[in-house]
Amino acid sequence: MALADFRLEDRFVRDEGDVAMSGVQALLRILMDQLRADRRDGLNNAAMVSGYRGSPLGGIDTLMSSNAEELAANNIEFIPGLNEDLGATTVWGSQLANRNFDGKFDGVLGMWYGKAPGVDRSGDAIRHANVCGVDPKGGVLLVAGDDPASKSSTLASESEFALLHFQTPILYPGTVQEVADYGRIGYELSRYSGLWVSLKIVTNVADGYSTIKVGPGRVQMKRPDFEWDGGPWQHTQQDALFGPFAVHQELEIHEGRLEATDAFIRLNQLNTTSGATSDARIGLVAAGKTYYDLREALDRMGLNDAALEQRGIRIYKPAVVWPLQPDGVREFAQGLDTIVVVEEKRAFVEMFMREILYGSTNAPVILGKRDSDNGFWFPGHGEMDADLIARKIRPFLVERLGEEAEVSGAIAFLLSPAAAFITGTTTFGVAHVKGSPPGFIAILIIIDLSFYRIYCNPVNRYID
Repeated sequence: MALADFRLEDRFVRDEGDVAMSGVQALLRILMDQLRADRRDGLNNAAMVSGYRGSPLGGIDTLMSSNAEELAANNIEFIPGLNEDLGATTVWGSQLANRNFDGKFDGVLGMWYGKAPGVDRSGDAIRHANVCGVDPKGGVLLVAGDDPASKSSTLASESEFALLHFQTPILYPGTVQEVADYGRIGYELSRYSGLWVSLKIVTNVADGYSTIKVGPGRVQMKRPDFEWDGGPWQHTQQDALFGPFAVHQELEIHEGRLEATDAFIRLNQLNTTSGATSDARIGLVAAGKTYYDLREALDRMGLNDAALEQRGIRIYKPAVVWPLQPDGVREFAQGLDTIVVVEEKRAFVEMFMREILYGSTNAPVILGKRDSDNGFWFPGHGEMDADLIARKIRPFLVERLGEEAEVSGAIAFLLSPAAAFITGTTTFGVAHVKGSPPGFIAILIIIDLSFYRIYCNPVNRYID
């Protein structure tokens, strides 16, 4: 596409191709592409969006109201919630239009949005709606905004454990492109499984801006030949939640919907493996934004795809962090001595990696929040970035790969770990530079001029 043909307005108008948008704007594009795909498939569908504003998803209200023409043209109804609970109840009701009434549309897409505290407080409405089941031609995407560094929240946040409690599969995008793609995948999975499907979006992804590829035909999902209770899989919608009805729905979730979800993830190969294939001994696991931070850290150390293959390092990137697909995990772990799970906050993926691999023959050692000496390793607090991951993982790789001085001559060791810890913004390091005279050492200073960290950290104000 020529630059002269490019307009910012194309982000919602252009049917397919390259457009520029933010992570939050991609949420509207998800709905539009899904509805266009539905029309292509002969479905006259609509969408209902509700929730409560709050960073990192604070711009959704403005986004929807400022694109009223596009919403009307695509049968998208936006009803901002008085609070998160009422927003979730509104979306729940959208899924019952064709069950209890003569609906105007073949199906209704539901989208609920809220930041992490809203996810917490809306649990009752979300759990009830999830147990009831979604419109089989509609589906629900639960968009959870997480602020891991507490940049604009009272508390640093993570929503995985709440979403696990609600029993909603969790997709974790790490780029704007993945927001658009994973959202489409989420609707297809929701329709097939009958479950609400969560989309975890962290601050840097919500605020990120990039050129992405869009179009109704970009995401093509296959439906498994899954059978349950003696016939082809079809979830049950049930709004009478008491006595035997509620117990049946509970049974269906555990033995039907989650098994259908597992089959969907496996068939469509949503979780991917890269790096070494046959002779790998080290496995690295990361999802979402953290996966790209990990890859950047490895690239700085000269560990690109070819180097990972050569040095026997395999990387697993789950698009769906729950339920973690067991077959993919076992295949990834085959032949590995050690698996390192790199993730922000509490151990979540690490916990399920252990659950899946425990008791298997020649199971690898799994590290992450703690190292092989049971000391703290990757932090369970704050936000991780490529600098932090590089500082944490390099000594491990040097030890395991048997290199005394460097991992490909890129990033070396911290000159002052204490200084880096105190400032939170400046990483001091030394590295032997390839092609330099013997004994020559270059001092690397990487400065993050984040206004938030400099201003809000009282220690930083007094450090030159």
